Amino acid sequence: MANAGVRGILGVAAIGLAVALMAGCTAPPPVLRLASGAIARPVDPIVQYADARLSVMTLDEKIESMLMVHVPGLDVSALAAFASENHVGGLILMGDNVPDPAADLASMTSGMSADPGLPLLLGIDQEGGIVRRIDTDTAASAEELRFLDPDASRDAFATRGALLQSLGVSINFGIVADVTGDPDSFIYERSLGSTAADAAARVAAAVEGERGTVLSTLKHFPGHGVSPGDSHSSIPTTEISLDEWRVDHEPPFAAGIDAGAELVMFGHLQFDAVDPQPASLSPMWHELLRTELGFEGLIITDDMSMLQNSGRDDLADPYQNAVRAVAAGNTMLLYVGAVDVPGVVAAVRDAVQAGTIDEALIDDAAWRILAARRVESGQTGPFVHCFEQCQSIIE
Repeated sequence: MANAGVRGILGVAAIGLAVALMAGCTAPPPVLRLASGAIARPVDPIVQYADARLSVMTLDEKIESMLMVHVPGLDVSALAAFASENHVGGLILMGDNVPDPAADLASMTSGMSADPGLPLLLGIDQEGGIVRRIDTDTAASAEELRFLDPDASRDAFATRGALLQSLGVSINFGIVADVTGDPDSFIYERSLGSTAADAAARVAAAVEGERGTVLSTLKHFPGHGVSPGDSHSSIPTTEISLDEWRVDHEPPFAAGIDAGAELVMFGHLQFDAVDPQPASLSPMWHELLRTELGFEGLIITDDMSMLQNSGRDDLADPYQNAVRAVAAGNTMLLYVGAVDVPGVVAAVRDAVQAGTIDEALIDDAAWRILAARRVESGQTGPFVHCFEQCQSIIE
Protein backbone atom coordinates (compact mmCIF):
# COMPACT_ATOMS: atom_id res chain seq x y z
CA MET A 1 0.00 0.00 0.00
CA ALA A 2 0.99 3.63 -0.19
CA ASN A 3 2.68 4.76 2.99
CA ALA A 4 -0.01 7.31 3.85
CA GLY A 5 0.08 8.28 7.48
CA VAL A 6 3.41 6.78 8.61
CA ARG A 7 4.72 10.06 9.95
CA GLY A 8 1.33 11.13 11.26
CA ILE A 9 0.76 7.84 13.08
CA LEU A 10 4.14 7.88 14.78
CA GLY A 11 3.71 11.53 15.66
CA VAL A 12 0.63 10.68 17.70
CA ALA A 13 2.92 8.97 20.21
CA ALA A 14 5.27 11.97 20.29
CA ILE A 15 8.23 9.81 19.34
CA GLY A 16 7.43 9.28 15.69
CA LEU A 17 7.63 11.32 12.55
CA ALA A 18 6.50 14.90 12.56
CA VAL A 19 3.78 15.26 9.94
CA ALA A 20 1.38 13.12 7.93
CA LEU A 21 2.89 11.74 4.73
CA MET A 22 0.21 12.63 2.23
CA ALA A 23 -1.78 15.81 1.94
CA GLY A 24 -5.30 15.01 2.94
CA CYS A 25 -4.42 11.80 4.78
CA THR A 26 -6.39 10.58 7.77
CA ALA A 27 -7.23 13.36 10.20
CA PRO A 28 -6.41 13.08 13.92
CA PRO A 29 -9.00 11.13 15.92
CA PRO A 30 -11.92 13.31 17.01
CA VAL A 31 -12.01 14.79 20.49
CA LEU A 32 -14.54 13.11 22.80
CA ARG A 33 -16.19 14.59 25.86
CA LEU A 34 -16.73 12.01 28.61
CA ALA A 35 -19.78 11.92 30.89
CA SER A 36 -17.62 13.43 33.61
CA GLY A 37 -16.96 16.42 31.40
CA ALA A 38 -13.34 15.46 30.80
CA ILE A 39 -11.98 15.54 27.27
CA ALA A 40 -10.36 12.45 25.77
CA ARG A 41 -8.88 11.62 22.39
CA PRO A 42 -9.10 8.02 21.20
CA VAL A 43 -5.75 6.28 20.82
CA ASP A 44 -4.82 5.69 17.21
CA PRO A 45 -5.14 1.99 16.27
CA ILE A 46 -1.57 1.90 14.94
CA VAL A 47 -0.27 3.24 18.24
CA GLN A 48 -2.39 0.69 20.12
CA TYR A 49 -1.06 -2.10 17.93
CA ALA A 50 2.58 -1.08 18.37
CA ASP A 51 2.16 -0.69 22.13
CA ALA A 52 0.50 -4.09 22.47
CA ARG A 53 2.93 -5.96 20.26
CA LEU A 54 5.96 -4.39 21.90
CA SER A 55 4.66 -5.45 25.32
CA VAL A 56 4.93 -9.16 24.45
CA MET A 57 8.25 -9.04 22.57
CA THR A 58 11.36 -10.44 24.21
CA LEU A 59 14.51 -8.34 24.37
CA ASP A 60 16.05 -10.52 21.66
CA GLU A 61 13.06 -10.04 19.38
CA LYS A 62 13.23 -6.27 19.80
CA ILE A 63 16.91 -6.25 18.90
CA GLU A 64 16.35 -8.57 15.92
CA SER A 65 13.67 -6.22 14.60
CA MET A 66 16.26 -3.42 14.49
CA LEU A 67 18.25 -5.22 11.78
CA MET A 68 17.86 -4.80 8.04
CA VAL A 69 19.91 -7.36 6.15
CA HIS A 70 20.73 -8.55 2.67
CA VAL A 71 19.95 -12.13 1.68
CA PRO A 72 21.44 -12.91 -1.76
CA GLY A 73 19.50 -14.39 -4.62
CA LEU A 74 16.10 -14.69 -6.23
CA ASP A 75 14.72 -17.54 -4.13
CA VAL A 76 11.79 -15.90 -2.39
CA SER A 77 11.33 -18.80 -0.01
CA ALA A 78 14.95 -18.47 1.12
CA LEU A 79 14.62 -14.73 1.66
CA ALA A 80 11.36 -15.13 3.57
CA ALA A 81 12.72 -18.00 5.66
CA PHE A 82 15.83 -16.09 6.71
CA ALA A 83 13.79 -13.04 7.65
CA SER A 84 11.24 -15.09 9.58
CA GLU A 85 13.71 -17.33 11.41
CA ASN A 86 15.83 -14.35 12.48
CA HIS A 87 12.88 -11.96 13.15
CA VAL A 88 14.63 -9.13 11.30
CA GLY A 89 12.70 -5.94 10.64
CA GLY A 90 13.67 -5.54 7.02
CA LEU A 91 15.56 -6.65 3.95
CA ILE A 92 17.66 -4.52 1.62
CA LEU A 93 17.31 -5.55 -2.00
CA MET A 94 20.50 -5.49 -4.04
CA GLY A 95 21.10 -6.19 -7.71
CA ASP A 96 21.18 -9.95 -7.14
CA ASN A 97 17.62 -9.75 -5.76
CA VAL A 98 16.19 -8.14 -8.90
CA PRO A 99 14.88 -10.55 -11.56
CA ASP A 100 14.82 -10.08 -15.30
CA PRO A 101 12.39 -8.62 -16.17
CA ALA A 102 12.42 -6.31 -13.16
CA ALA A 103 8.62 -6.21 -13.19
CA ASP A 104 8.70 -9.72 -11.71
CA LEU A 105 10.05 -8.23 -8.48
CA ALA A 106 6.47 -7.36 -7.52
CA SER A 107 5.54 -11.01 -7.17
CA MET A 108 8.72 -11.64 -5.17
CA THR A 109 8.21 -8.86 -2.65
CA SER A 110 4.63 -9.99 -2.03
CA GLY A 111 5.98 -13.30 -0.73
CA MET A 112 8.83 -12.06 1.49
CA SER A 113 6.82 -11.26 4.63
CA ALA A 114 5.51 -14.09 6.78
CA ASP A 115 2.96 -11.86 8.52
CA PRO A 116 0.92 -9.60 6.21
CA GLY A 117 -0.15 -7.65 9.28
CA LEU A 118 3.46 -6.71 9.99
CA PRO A 119 5.33 -6.73 6.67
CA LEU A 120 9.07 -6.38 6.40
CA LEU A 121 10.48 -2.98 5.54
CA LEU A 122 11.95 -3.54 2.08
CA GLY A 123 14.65 -1.05 1.13
CA ILE A 124 16.61 -0.43 -2.04
CA ASP A 125 19.30 1.97 -3.30
CA GLN A 126 17.56 3.68 -6.19
CA GLU A 127 19.15 7.06 -6.71
CA GLY A 128 19.07 6.71 -10.48
CA GLY A 129 22.07 6.96 -12.77
CA ILE A 130 25.16 5.18 -11.47
CA VAL A 131 23.39 3.92 -8.34
CA ARG A 132 20.29 1.96 -9.22
CA ARG A 133 19.16 -1.61 -8.75
CA ILE A 134 16.19 -1.35 -11.13
CA ASP A 135 17.61 -0.77 -14.59
CA THR A 136 14.25 0.20 -16.06
CA ASP A 137 14.42 3.40 -13.99
CA THR A 138 15.28 6.00 -16.62
CA ALA A 139 14.23 9.07 -14.61
CA ALA A 140 16.88 11.76 -14.30
CA SER A 141 19.62 11.21 -11.72
CA ALA A 142 21.54 13.68 -9.58
CA GLU A 143 24.22 13.95 -12.27
CA GLU A 144 21.62 15.75 -14.42
CA LEU A 145 19.35 17.16 -11.73
CA ARG A 146 22.09 19.23 -10.06
CA PHE A 147 21.98 21.52 -13.12
CA LEU A 148 18.19 21.72 -13.40
CA ASP A 149 15.44 23.52 -11.51
CA PRO A 150 14.12 21.80 -8.34
CA ASP A 151 10.90 20.91 -10.20
CA ALA A 152 12.92 18.42 -12.23
CA SER A 153 13.99 16.66 -9.03
CA ARG A 154 10.39 16.50 -7.87
CA ASP A 155 9.29 14.96 -11.17
CA ALA A 156 12.17 12.47 -11.31
CA PHE A 157 11.61 11.17 -7.80
CA ALA A 158 7.84 11.04 -8.27
CA THR A 159 8.43 8.73 -11.22
CA ARG A 160 11.06 6.76 -9.32
CA GLY A 161 8.88 6.40 -6.22
CA ALA A 162 5.88 5.23 -8.24
CA LEU A 163 8.04 2.58 -9.92
CA LEU A 164 9.33 1.26 -6.60
CA GLN A 165 5.85 1.27 -5.09
CA SER A 166 4.57 -0.82 -8.01
CA LEU A 167 7.31 -3.37 -7.28
CA GLY A 168 6.44 -3.67 -3.59
CA VAL A 169 9.42 -1.71 -2.24
CA SER A 170 8.69 0.36 0.85
CA ILE A 171 11.90 2.39 1.39
CA ASN A 172 14.11 4.17 -1.10
CA PHE A 173 17.65 4.87 0.06
CA GLY A 174 17.77 7.29 -2.82
CA ILE A 175 18.04 10.97 -1.87
CA VAL A 176 21.64 12.11 -1.51
CA ALA A 177 21.81 15.22 0.69
CA ASP A 178 25.61 15.48 0.57
CA VAL A 179 26.97 18.76 -0.81
CA THR A 180 30.04 19.06 -3.03
CA GLY A 181 31.17 21.17 -5.94
CA ASP A 182 34.35 19.14 -6.44
CA PRO A 183 34.15 16.97 -9.59
CA ASP A 184 36.88 14.75 -8.14
CA SER A 185 34.81 13.95 -5.06
CA PHE A 186 33.59 10.37 -4.64
CA ILE A 187 30.05 11.67 -4.17
CA TYR A 188 29.98 14.40 -6.86
CA GLU A 189 27.90 12.53 -9.48
CA ARG A 190 25.38 11.60 -6.80
CA SER A 191 25.07 15.02 -5.13
CA LEU A 192 22.10 17.27 -5.94
CA GLY A 193 24.06 20.51 -5.62
CA SER A 194 27.40 22.24 -5.36
CA THR A 195 26.19 24.62 -2.67
CA ALA A 196 24.09 24.07 0.42
CA ALA A 197 21.26 26.22 -0.94
CA ASP A 198 21.15 24.51 -4.34
CA ALA A 199 21.24 21.02 -2.83
CA ALA A 200 18.62 21.89 -0.19
CA ALA A 201 16.06 22.99 -2.77
CA ARG A 202 16.48 19.82 -4.83
CA VAL A 203 16.54 17.51 -1.80
CA ALA A 204 13.26 18.96 -0.54
CA ALA A 205 11.74 18.61 -4.00
CA ALA A 206 12.87 14.98 -4.25
CA VAL A 207 11.20 14.17 -0.92
CA GLU A 208 8.01 15.86 -2.10
CA GLY A 209 8.18 13.80 -5.29
CA GLU A 210 8.32 10.50 -3.41
CA ARG A 211 5.50 11.45 -1.06
CA GLY A 212 2.74 8.87 -1.03
CA THR A 213 4.76 6.15 -2.74
CA VAL A 214 7.83 5.07 -0.75
CA LEU A 215 9.46 6.17 2.48
CA SER A 216 12.19 8.69 1.66
CA THR A 217 15.72 8.46 3.02
CA LEU A 218 18.24 11.30 3.29
CA LYS A 219 21.87 10.22 3.13
CA HIS A 220 24.70 10.31 4.20
CA PHE A 221 24.36 12.35 7.41
CA PRO A 222 26.24 14.50 8.47
CA GLY A 223 27.49 14.81 4.87
CA HIS A 224 29.98 13.01 2.66
CA GLY A 225 30.69 16.02 0.47
CA VAL A 226 33.19 17.59 2.86
CA SER A 227 35.17 14.40 3.47
CA PRO A 228 37.74 13.16 0.96
CA GLY A 229 37.81 9.44 0.35
CA ASP A 230 35.24 6.68 -0.08
CA SER A 231 33.47 5.42 3.05
CA HIS A 232 33.16 1.96 1.50
CA SER A 233 36.84 1.38 2.15
CA SER A 234 37.88 4.01 4.72
CA ILE A 235 36.50 6.40 7.32
CA PRO A 236 36.63 9.76 5.53
CA THR A 237 37.70 12.45 7.98
CA THR A 238 37.43 16.24 8.07
CA GLU A 239 38.54 18.99 10.43
CA ILE A 240 35.69 21.42 9.71
CA SER A 241 33.97 22.90 12.74
CA LEU A 242 30.38 22.43 13.78
CA ASP A 243 29.64 26.05 12.86
CA GLU A 244 31.06 25.49 9.38
CA TRP A 245 29.00 22.32 9.04
CA ARG A 246 25.83 24.16 10.01
CA VAL A 247 26.37 26.69 7.22
CA ASP A 248 27.67 24.49 4.42
CA HIS A 249 26.29 20.97 4.99
CA GLU A 250 23.32 21.00 7.34
CA PRO A 251 20.79 22.83 5.07
CA PRO A 252 19.97 19.96 2.65
CA PHE A 253 19.27 17.60 5.55
CA ALA A 254 17.18 20.23 7.32
CA ALA A 255 15.24 20.91 4.13
CA GLY A 256 14.61 17.23 3.52
CA ILE A 257 13.41 16.74 7.09
CA ASP A 258 11.11 19.75 6.82
CA ALA A 259 9.75 18.30 3.56
CA GLY A 260 8.82 15.12 5.41
CA ALA A 261 11.57 12.54 4.87
CA GLU A 262 10.88 9.48 7.01
CA LEU A 263 14.44 8.15 7.31
CA VAL A 264 17.94 9.53 7.69
CA MET A 265 20.92 7.31 6.91
CA PHE A 266 24.11 7.94 8.88
CA GLY A 267 27.38 7.83 6.99
CA HIS A 268 30.56 6.34 8.43
CA LEU A 269 32.18 9.79 8.40
CA GLN A 270 34.36 11.42 11.01
CA PHE A 271 34.30 15.11 11.91
CA ASP A 272 37.25 15.33 14.29
CA ALA A 273 36.51 18.87 15.48
CA VAL A 274 32.99 17.76 16.49
CA ASP A 275 33.41 14.17 17.72
CA PRO A 276 36.53 12.08 16.98
CA GLN A 277 34.63 8.89 16.12
CA PRO A 278 32.51 7.93 13.11
CA ALA A 279 29.24 9.86 13.14
CA SER A 280 27.32 6.59 12.77
CA LEU A 281 28.62 5.60 16.22
CA SER A 282 28.37 9.06 17.79
CA PRO A 283 25.66 9.81 20.38
CA MET A 284 26.43 13.51 19.91
CA TRP A 285 25.57 13.52 16.20
CA HIS A 286 22.41 11.50 16.83
CA GLU A 287 21.31 13.90 19.55
CA LEU A 288 21.97 16.82 17.23
CA LEU A 289 19.81 15.22 14.52
CA ARG A 290 16.96 14.61 16.96
CA THR A 291 17.06 17.93 18.83
CA GLU A 292 18.61 20.58 16.58
CA LEU A 293 17.07 19.34 13.32
CA GLY A 294 13.93 18.00 15.00
CA PHE A 295 14.03 14.66 13.18
CA GLU A 296 11.57 12.17 14.65
CA GLY A 297 11.73 9.40 12.06
CA LEU A 298 13.79 6.25 11.62
CA ILE A 299 17.58 6.56 11.79
CA ILE A 300 19.48 3.84 9.94
CA THR A 301 23.19 3.24 9.55
CA ASP A 302 24.97 2.84 6.26
CA ASP A 303 26.18 -0.73 5.70
CA MET A 304 27.80 -1.79 8.96
CA SER A 305 30.37 -3.97 7.18
CA MET A 306 31.95 -0.78 5.86
CA LEU A 307 33.30 -0.11 9.34
CA GLN A 308 35.32 -3.32 9.27
CA ASN A 309 36.36 -2.68 5.68
CA SER A 310 38.00 0.58 6.79
CA GLY A 311 40.93 -1.45 8.16
CA ARG A 312 40.94 0.45 11.45
CA ASP A 313 41.76 -1.68 14.47
CA ASP A 314 39.17 0.08 16.64
CA LEU A 315 36.44 -0.90 14.16
CA ALA A 316 37.50 -4.50 13.53
CA ASP A 317 34.96 -6.11 15.89
CA PRO A 318 31.52 -6.31 14.21
CA TYR A 319 29.77 -7.07 17.50
CA GLN A 320 31.18 -4.08 19.33
CA ASN A 321 30.39 -1.92 16.29
CA ALA A 322 26.76 -3.03 16.63
CA VAL A 323 26.74 -2.20 20.33
CA ARG A 324 28.16 1.25 19.67
CA ALA A 325 25.68 1.89 16.85
CA VAL A 326 22.69 1.02 19.01
CA ALA A 327 24.02 2.99 21.98
CA ALA A 328 24.50 6.01 19.70
CA GLY A 329 20.80 6.09 18.87
CA ASN A 330 20.32 4.30 15.54
CA THR A 331 16.85 2.85 15.03
CA MET A 332 18.06 0.24 12.54
CA LEU A 333 21.41 -1.30 11.64
CA LEU A 334 21.93 -2.06 7.96
CA TYR A 335 23.94 -5.08 6.84
CA VAL A 336 24.65 -5.52 3.14
CA GLY A 337 27.55 -7.88 3.78
CA ALA A 338 27.28 -11.19 5.60
CA VAL A 339 26.04 -10.82 9.17
CA ASP A 340 25.94 -13.16 12.15
CA VAL A 341 22.47 -12.16 13.37
CA PRO A 342 22.53 -14.28 16.56
CA GLY A 343 26.00 -12.94 17.40
CA VAL A 344 24.96 -9.30 16.92
CA VAL A 345 21.80 -9.84 18.97
CA ALA A 346 23.77 -11.50 21.77
CA ALA A 347 26.30 -8.65 21.87
CA VAL A 348 23.59 -6.00 22.12
CA ARG A 349 21.65 -8.05 24.67
CA ASP A 350 24.76 -8.42 26.81
CA ALA A 351 25.33 -4.67 26.61
CA VAL A 352 21.77 -4.02 27.81
CA GLN A 353 22.16 -6.45 30.68
CA ALA A 354 25.49 -4.88 31.62
CA GLY A 355 23.95 -1.41 31.63
CA THR A 356 26.00 -0.17 28.66
CA ILE A 357 22.81 0.34 26.66
CA ASP A 358 19.61 1.61 28.26
CA GLU A 359 16.80 -0.81 27.37
CA ALA A 360 14.59 2.23 26.78
CA LEU A 361 16.65 2.88 23.63
CA ILE A 362 15.79 -0.59 22.37
CA ASP A 363 12.10 -0.13 23.18
CA ASP A 364 12.01 3.23 21.42
CA ALA A 365 13.61 1.83 18.27
CA ALA A 366 11.48 -1.32 18.22
CA TRP A 367 8.30 0.73 18.70
CA ARG A 368 9.10 3.05 15.81
CA ILE A 369 9.78 0.09 13.55
CA LEU A 370 6.60 -1.72 14.61
CA ALA A 371 4.50 1.36 13.88
CA ALA A 372 6.08 1.93 10.47
CA ARG A 373 5.63 -1.72 9.50
CA ARG A 374 2.02 -1.74 10.69
CA VAL A 375 1.18 1.32 8.60
CA GLU A 376 2.73 -0.40 5.59
CA SER A 377 0.38 -3.35 6.12
CA GLY A 378 -2.72 -1.24 5.57
CA GLN A 379 -4.40 -3.00 8.49
CA THR A 380 -5.79 -1.23 11.55
CA GLY A 381 -7.16 -4.04 13.72
CA PRO A 382 -5.91 -4.72 17.26
CA PHE A 383 -2.97 -6.97 17.99
CA VAL A 384 -4.13 -10.37 19.23
CA HIS A 385 -1.39 -12.37 20.90
CA CYS A 386 -1.63 -16.13 20.97
CA PHE A 387 -0.14 -17.25 24.28
CA GLU A 388 0.92 -20.82 25.10
CA GLN A 389 -2.64 -21.87 25.94
CA CYS A 390 -4.02 -21.08 22.48
CA GLN A 391 -0.88 -22.42 20.80
CA SER A 392 -1.56 -25.81 22.39
CA ILE A 393 -5.14 -25.74 21.07
CA ILE A 394 -3.96 -24.86 17.56
CA GLU A 395 -1.37 -27.62 17.59
